Amino acid sequence: MKKTHLVQIYTKPDCPYCTRAKALLSKKHVVYQEIRSGRHTVPQIFIGHYHVGGCDDLYALEGAGKLDELLIEAINIEHKE
Repeated sequence: MKKTHLVQIYTKPDCPYCTRAKALLSKKHVVYQEIRSGRHTVPQIFIGHYHVGGCDDLYALEGAGKLDELLIEAINIEHKE
């Protein structure tokens, strides 16, 4: 079975919101899979099976103190599977 990344982010080149979202994840030392997409609405961020949404949604989770909790929960679920 192929190992998938816990965090996936759909992006497109030259997208400032994609850059901001990736910067926050990198700052938190989160390893993520970047998937280049032709979609109009990017970034689209998934943590485990949870669809976070876009950059503003990711920063809202961080601001509310819930991003770390979501990452830990996803790690725990991954280890159970």
